[in-house]
Parts: sequence; structure tokens; C-alpha cells
Amino acid sequence: MQSVKFKKRHRIKFLSITFGLLAVGLSAQETKTDSLEGKKIALDEVFVSAVRATKESPVTFTNLTKEDLKPRNLGQDIPILLNFMPAVVTTSDAGAGVGYTGIRVRGSDATRVNVTINGIPYNDSESHGTFWVNMPDFASSTESLQLQRGVGTSTNGAGAFGASLNIATDGVSEQAYGRISSSVGSYNTLRNNLKFSTGLLNDHIEISGRLSRITSDGYIDRASSELDSYFLQGAFKSENTILKAVLFGGHEVTYQAWYGIDAATLKSDRTFNPSGIYTDAYGVTQFYDNEVDDYKQNHAQLLWNQKLNDNWDTNLALHYTRGRGFFEQFKEEDDFETYGFEPLLVNGEEVNTTDLVRRRWLDNDFYGTVFSAHYNNNNNLDLILGGGWNKYEGKHYGEVIWAQYAPNSFIRDRYYDDNSVKTDFNVFAKANYSLDDHWSLFGDLQYRTVGYEANGDDTGLVDDTFNFFNPKFGASYDLNQNNNFYLSFAVANREPNRNDYENGNPKPEKLNDLELGWRFVSPTVQLSTNVYYMKYKDQLVLTGELNDVGAPLRANVGDSYRLGLEIDAHLALGDKFSLNPNVALSSNKNKDFVFQRDGVLEELGNTDIAFSPDVIIGNAISYMPNENIQFSLLSKFVGKQYMGNIDSEGSVLDDYSQTDFNAQYTIETNSFVKRLTFSLLVNNIFDAKYVSNGYFYTYDDTWSNPGQTATIEGAGYYPQAGTNFLLGATLDF
Repeated sequence: MQSVKFKKRHRIKFLSITFGLLAVGLSAQETKTDSLEGKKIALDEVFVSAVRATKESPVTFTNLTKEDLKPRNLGQDIPILLNFMPAVVTTSDAGAGVGYTGIRVRGSDATRVNVTINGIPYNDSESHGTFWVNMPDFASSTESLQLQRGVGTSTNGAGAFGASLNIATDGVSEQAYGRISSSVGSYNTLRNNLKFSTGLLNDHIEISGRLSRITSDGYIDRASSELDSYFLQGAFKSENTILKAVLFGGHEVTYQAWYGIDAATLKSDRTFNPSGIYTDAYGVTQFYDNEVDDYKQNHAQLLWNQKLNDNWDTNLALHYTRGRGFFEQFKEEDDFETYGFEPLLVNGEEVNTTDLVRRRWLDNDFYGTVFSAHYNNNNNLDLILGGGWNKYEGKHYGEVIWAQYAPNSFIRDRYYDDNSVKTDFNVFAKANYSLDDHWSLFGDLQYRTVGYEANGDDTGLVDDTFNFFNPKFGASYDLNQNNNFYLSFAVANREPNRNDYENGNPKPEKLNDLELGWRFVSPTVQLSTNVYYMKYKDQLVLTGELNDVGAPLRANVGDSYRLGLEIDAHLALGDKFSLNPNVALSSNKNKDFVFQRDGVLEELGNTDIAFSPDVIIGNAISYMPNENIQFSLLSKFVGKQYMGNIDSEGSVLDDYSQTDFNAQYTIETNSFVKRLTFSLLVNNIFDAKYVSNGYFYTYDDTWSNPGQTATIEGAGYYPQAGTNFLLGATLDF
């Protein structure tokens, strides 16, 4: 009881401090300009204008620039860098932000967060997931990003059912520069990168790029990462034209850490990793040394913006992504039947199991085009017409690369060999129309058609076509130059992903999203607050279970909703201190949920949607004694959440809080090295023992007591690292 009271006292104290800070005062922070890179070319913004929202849009969003990310960009993935944004929860399989990481927004997982890079879809076409491990150190090539919460505006790729994250890569630099960055930290983490730009050559051409390598042992046992990546950009700019050719990609080798641990192990050995475990011929427990995920992904983008006249400009993009890789597993006494092996006699006894090492491959191509035309009459109409056509071709196959017994097998035999094809076409028209100096109307109409074919053992034969109409309407009211109010209603429809077909015949899902917000903006003040109601039909919610490759499973639940309040502010206390608090309060419910327990259907009424905490609070306190020194204290509180949908106490993830310390010191010089910057990030400074993710499963036990059915529950947890640090240095030339 004492520990419970202690937790409650600290939770109340945390809430009181945060709400108190909201009442103190409000002020905007000025965004620095990186003088070495010079002024960015304004035309760059048009590459993401078709998918981004502005103050005139009745959409809930938050913007971040590369300067916002810079002090904490020491090698961790983009989701971890976004951890302190409103309504965001992040997690790391390896426990320290390097390797596989994930993000949830308003309780919606990564399969519902639509990600675009320069307006081009990034989510995996089949799983809808976003695998940031394939783009290590990508924050170092990000110019800006916008996180839209809710349905947001029409975009390319799978429809947004929780949020949209629009990333713009490095802009064109007018001045030449070179940069070397290195960082070291806990768990033998090491990040090195090299960036350069030629600046504008002959006022028209720029070539820039980055090479990065990140290695880490991970907080979890053997959860190592070896991550290589590159970014190369060639740009041509004239008065009315900007043309970019962008190449980027990565190669990741990570020791698997997606199995999690049970509650007993969490207490006794929280860094334990069961991946690769087996018993050798002498009865000794061993771990296979190459139980790794090994994947390469390369992207090519050709972006062309053309200003036609004072009113019209156009965007055309072509893209191609090539991905290929495998994860390798040691399997102990696995059945011959799985691999098409025939039983054999060994010393007169029939053998039908074997120890083996297998690789399960993904080999895919994704290509297409996105396009838009933008009209602005510089008076009252802002119109964007656009769309995209994309195709995904995927191969899924498995190989046995070693086996103790492998009868009737040949080198490079495939024990399964599946193919899938997905096409995605959409067109949209969105417009802002100003009625007068106060009122403006917003409309956004999108038609999207999706075709999906698959023939895997897990999916069965699939040949589905979906046709969706996604309208969005809204209005904005500018009370004065400081206050803006907005109201919007949006409809979104979305197709099931590949994993959904494992659970049978999934239905497409539909969302009606109502957003009401107030924004206060002035030279000294910024505040955003909004309420939302997201009503779902046949929502594919996370069940809490994982499939055999660690991917979360989902199921249709009929009617459900999310209702919430969000507050996001920028505050300044004098000219040296600043605060950035945000609060997200919500209720997330499945309506009239039915569950079969002990062989009997039970009506559970309204239950909490899995992985949807009711309270998420973030805050950053910064102190800048001068323009070259900055100290920040960043805190996060995430409320209790269930990992399943039946409100079982066995599925609870306890609330937790996390506090990080960040410092940056810059030395300006007049020598060959123009600038030297030191950065320090101490994560989880109070050494909280917290868990940010896990899984929950149930199954019917019919064999322990013949004639009776008992529902068995189980859970797994992904513990996050205690106090750990990253220390970095950057040299600018």
C-alpha cells in the first residue's frame, strides 16, 4: 500500500506541476537559422504543400524543424525524437531507442500513422507499418516534419486512422558546408556521420549528401544493432523551377528482440532476451549467435516543381523503392512437415524432427508517381488538385540454410514461396476559400481505389478490391490577428493489412472524425487546444497478440470511439527560460464488446481499446543563458493502459513517467572549423523501471480438464532502459 500511495502522490504532483505551468504564461520560441547552410530555397516547401496543413486549415497539427530536433539528434530513431509531442507514446524493442522503435498517436499504432517523405508514401504497403530501422539517422537529413493528429488532410498511401507524419528532407543550401558528427553512449552505442553540400554552383545547382553508421549493443541482452545509411541529393534551381533527384537508403542488421518477457522474468531479469535460445548436446543452454534481422532498403525520388505563373504551380514526383532481406532463426526439434521433409530412419528409429537454421525472406519493389497542381489567386482561393498511383510487388519465401537432418532437400530449396501485389490509386481536390477577413471554408474530397492479391499460407488466397470516398469539410474563424478557431468533419476508410487476413475475412474500417480547435498566435504567444471525437465502424483494433514474426495482430470490433482533449503550448518566462507543455486526455472505448471466456460468450459492455492510455503529458523546460548554451529538462507521463480489449488486470501496462536531460554548447570560431557543438543527452535520469509496450493473449484450454473449457491468459513485456546517456560532438566547416 505504501508504494501505491507513493505512486499516486507523485502522479498528482506531476499533474499539478504541468497544469500549473500551463497557467503561468505563453510565449513563442524563435527558431534559429543554421548560418552555415544559409537561407533555404523557399520553393522547397512546395514538395510537401499538397499534404501539409497550415494555420488556415481546420486540422490539428504540430510542426518541428531540424533545429528543434538538433540538440537530441544523437543517433536515436525519429519516433524517439518525437516522444515529447502531444498524444504520442513511443517504444524501443532494444530498450534504448536504437534498432526497432515504434510510435502511437492518440492510441493508434504505427499501421495507422500515415508517413510520407517529400509527399511520397513510406508505410509498408502490405503491413501498413513503418520500419524506421531501415532509415537509421534519417533525422540528420530531415528539414522539417509535421504531425497531423486525426484524419488530417488527404495524403498519399494508406489512409490515416490516427495521424499523419509528413517529412521534408534537406532543403537546398545556398552556401557550401561540411559537417562531421560523432556520438558515444551507453551500451557501446556509437554514431558517426558525415554531411556536405556544395552550395549553389553557378546559382543553380547543388549536390549534398550524408553517410552514417550507428552501432549499439542495446539495453536488452544481445539486442545489438549495426545500422548503415546514406542520403544523396542533386538539385537544380532557377527562378521558376526546382528539380531534385534524391537517393537514400539503409542496411540494418539487428539481433532479434521482439519476443518480450513474462512478468516473473521482468522482476528477476528485466534484460533477458529469449531469442535464439536452445539446448546443446550436453544439456547446456545456449543462444544462437546469428538470430538477426538483415534487411536493405533503397529509395529513389525524382521531384519536379514548376511555377507556371503568379497563380499556378505544379508538382510531379516519380519514386522507386527496393527492399530485400531476411531474418534468421535457430529452430530446435522443428517438425519435418513444416519444411516438406519426409521421415527417415536413424539407428533404426524414425525421425521426424530436426534442429535447423532458417531464413525467412522479403523481396519487394514499390514504385509509382504522385502529382499535384496548386492554384492561389492571392485573394480568397487556395486550391490543390492531386493524386497518386503506386504499385507494390512482394515475394515472401523461406529457406533452410542448415539442418541436422534434411532428407529429400536441395540447396536453396524454398519451403514456402508466396507472392503479393498491391495497387493504390487516389485523386483528391482540396480548397481553402476565404469568405471575408474572418471566415474561411475548407473542403477536401478524395477517391481511392486499392487492389490486393496474395497467396500465402497465413493469408489464404486473397483477391480484394476496395473503393473509398473520403470527404472532409471544415471552417475557420479568425477572431483577430491572434485568435483562430476551427471546426472540421472528416471521413476516412481503410483496407485491412496482410496480417489481418490471418484472423479470417477482415472488413475494411471506417472513421468519422470531428475536430474543434482554438489556436492563439502572436509574436510572443503560441497555444493550440482542441477536442476531438473519432467514431469508428469495424475498427481493426490491436488484440494484444503477436504473430510468429512479432507483428501485432488486429481484429474488427464493430463500434468504437476515441474522445479527447489536447493542449499544446510554447511558453517563455523571461528571455532565458522557456516551457513547452502538452496534455492529452482521452476516453477510448469499444462499444458493447463481446468475449468468449471459459467457452461462454460474455457481454462486457464498453471496454478500453488496447494500448490507449487516458492521460499523456509532456513538458520541456529550457534554459538559455546565452545563444550558445542550452539546457533542457524533458518529462513524459503516460497513464495506465490495457494491452487487450477485455479490461483484464493481467493485460495492464502500469502508468510511468520518464525524464531526460539535454544540454548543448556551441563554440563559434573564425578558423577552418567554423563551429564546434557539444551535445549531451541523459535519458531517464531518475532511473525509472518502466515498460512502454507489450503483448497479451488468451487461449482456450480444453485438455487439462476433459469436458471443460478454461480461458488462459498470458502477457509479455518490453522493458525500457534505465538511466543512460549519449554524448556528441559536431564540427562544422
